[in-house]
Amino acid sequence: MQSMKWLCLILLITACAPPQVPQAAIQVDVIAGGETFTVTIPPGSTAQDAIEAAGSNVNELDRSDPALFTVLSEGESVRLIRVREEFEIEEVVIPFETQILRNESLPEGEQRLIQPGVNGMQEITYRRLFEDDVEINRTVFKTVTITEAVPEVVMIGSQTPFAAVNIPGRLAYIASGNAWVMEDNTGNRRPIVTTGDLDGRIFSLSPDGAWLLFTRAEEDEDTINSLWVANVEDDSGTLVDLKVDNVIWFADWVPASNNGIVYSTVETSTTAPGWQANNDLNFITFSPNGWASSPRVALEPNSGGVYGWWGSDYAWSPDGELLAYARPDGVGLIDFEAEEINPLLEITPLLTRSDWAWMPGIAWSPDNRTLFTVDHAPQEGVLSAEESPLFDLTAVFLAEVPPIPMVSEVGMFAYPSPSPLVVDANGRQTYYVAYLQALSPTQSDTSSYQLVVMERDGSKQEILFPPEGAPGLDPQRLAWSPQEGDGAPLSLAVVYQGNLWLVELESGAAKQLTGDGFTTVLDWR
Repeated sequence: MQSMKWLCLILLITACAPPQVPQAAIQVDVIAGGETFTVTIPPGSTAQDAIEAAGSNVNELDRSDPALFTVLSEGESVRLIRVREEFEIEEVVIPFETQILRNESLPEGEQRLIQPGVNGMQEITYRRLFEDDVEINRTVFKTVTITEAVPEVVMIGSQTPFAAVNIPGRLAYIASGNAWVMEDNTGNRRPIVTTGDLDGRIFSLSPDGAWLLFTRAEEDEDTINSLWVANVEDDSGTLVDLKVDNVIWFADWVPASNNGIVYSTVETSTTAPGWQANNDLNFITFSPNGWASSPRVALEPNSGGVYGWWGSDYAWSPDGELLAYARPDGVGLIDFEAEEINPLLEITPLLTRSDWAWMPGIAWSPDNRTLFTVDHAPQEGVLSAEESPLFDLTAVFLAEVPPIPMVSEVGMFAYPSPSPLVVDANGRQTYYVAYLQALSPTQSDTSSYQLVVMERDGSKQEILFPPEGAPGLDPQRLAWSPQEGDGAPLSLAVVYQGNLWLVELESGAAKQLTGDGFTTVLDWR
């Protein structure tokens, strides 16, 4: 009976409820392609549903107002905006630059066109964006250089009153980032590389003087420089890119080879000094037509000992049989077969307390028996041997003889340089050793230097240049004349106050060869 009452109550409530009527469809306007379409769609439909109901498709770039996912209400409108892109290619001329070279062999003011300028060509691709066939944006999509511009090179005379001097071989030097060469006499000079970007880290003539090995600074932030060779024999202007980057300390010609090169590399770094040395050795060859071989690794990258991040330097013996190394903690020889080093002199590394490390200069005697270098000497009263300010010129013998200090307190940048073999008054072969002597030996990192020459045994030390009372030399590697002959005495070439000077060994006479003040590095073969 009770259940019957509940059933009647439920029936009564159900009968009193309003009837369920389906919600009416809504109408919206769709504007597409300049036309307006009124469409009927179910409630809860989105803008995209409305566009599709109007028979339109939405392409990848198209957009709508409101957005496609917006739920619409009665009477609203949707605008479909047709978007398309086009790519337009435009060729643009790259104007050539004009480079000025000053030549002291020409009269003041005289001009000569050394290299005509040629405009380059660049291909620029633009991306054009259209909305309903109206262009709304035009941006550069990519840029491709089809041909590089060739700079115009104009030589302007700046003749100075320096008398021409006969010289043997070829004397090459860098001035204002360009490579020049003198031959036969110092008045006969001509440009070899006129790019204006030689950084002077590597600058070496081939054994026969026919090619020049050099580095060029690069603008890419991930590349310090690149390694190149140039033909010196003629005015062809042949340059060969060796496809080698980041060479800081060492690259040189393989002895007795005029197309073989050995080099060491670094990795770029965002922290000072801007690189991390690999302390490696690699061999490559090239041909005059521009071909360069793949590198052959002779010494794998390694830590390089104490302060090895700074790097290692190397030097071939004159006979090409041995390769010596120098690094902040020692001097020795490279064993190519074992791919390891054989130390000959252990050096106490200098504690600079800065972002650079000191590395001794090394040079071979012309008889292949002795290495001349600089040793970091101890000083009494200094708590740490690494902080001593003293440096001695030292001879390291290949025979089983201990290294011998030759000259005390020469300074850290003495850069000893033995001369070619000469015949003395007794008819015996001998040689001299030139080096730089610091004017302030205990502050040799900032000191200027004097050019000194001595006998091979350290005797008869004589200051050659500059004269007493004159400003000193900046630290640099010295270059001897390649040989005596043609009436030219044995001489040394040095850079002094931005100019090239020739200092005769026997007479001590110093002759200025350039006067523009922009000379930085030299080599003589």
